[in-house]
Amino acid sequence: MFEYGFIGTGNMASALCRALVKSVSPKCVLLSDRTAEKAEELAQNLGCEAADNKSVAEKCKYIFLGVKPQMLSALADEIKPYLEKREDRFVLVSMAAGRSINNITALFGGFPVIRIMPNVACAVGEGMILCAKNSLVTDEEYSAFFTAMSKSGKTDDIPEALIDAASAVSGCGPAFVFEIIEALADGAVACGVPRDKAYLYSAQTLLGSAKLMLSTGKNPAALKDSVCSPGGTTIEGVRKLEKGGLRSALMEAVIASYEKTLNI
Repeated sequence: MFEYGFIGTGNMASALCRALVKSVSPKCVLLSDRTAEKAEELAQNLGCEAADNKSVAEKCKYIFLGVKPQMLSALADEIKPYLEKREDRFVLVSMAAGRSINNITALFGGFPVIRIMPNVACAVGEGMILCAKNSLVTDEEYSAFFTAMSKSGKTDDIPEALIDAASAVSGCGPAFVFEIIEALADGAVACGVPRDKAYLYSAQTLLGSAKLMLSTGKNPAALKDSVCSPGGTTIEGVRKLEKGGLRSALMEAVIASYEKTLNI
């Protein structure tokens, strides 16, 4: 019996698996993928075991459904017979964008389901995982899942009705942040800073700023004001950002991502 199993070892599932094996023994993690070589390579790198979908469905307590939303129906047809034969408890963990818990149970059966929306930073222990569950998941199972994923970064329970909107920030957000890092670095390069140093300074500035906000609990507007001296260089830069519509552009990016999720 394996405690954790992944069906699908793409970028997001692999990131979660890398975080998971920092808090649990890799020997209790089973991996499968439609491209067997991918699962085998990841398993070898992490010390896990590779198998097939049937084995994961039959043997694992927490079964991560790490396939694309459009592939869930085919996966359900494949593994549902094995799930229905089980007499022990197990939990399905879905990370499919735009797929509700009700949708998962309609496809796979009336089993315990945890729905998560993680982001890629889980691979380095600074991710954000949004979580919701159905009533069939016990408090003990939910707590154990949070503990197992603790090395991924932060996990947060959220009403499922809000998970799509919230994931437009935390799930899609890294792409927006990478664009900001690149843009800041481009500005530095335009001013004569070498490219490698510009990337370092830009990325570390975002990392440090985020940590400062989280550690102090201060409103980001107040922290911004604390950096802007009257008549200084920073407020002049902020004025240009406002003129360029940065705030509106970021808001529209989140809203557009959310609306796209609703139409998956």
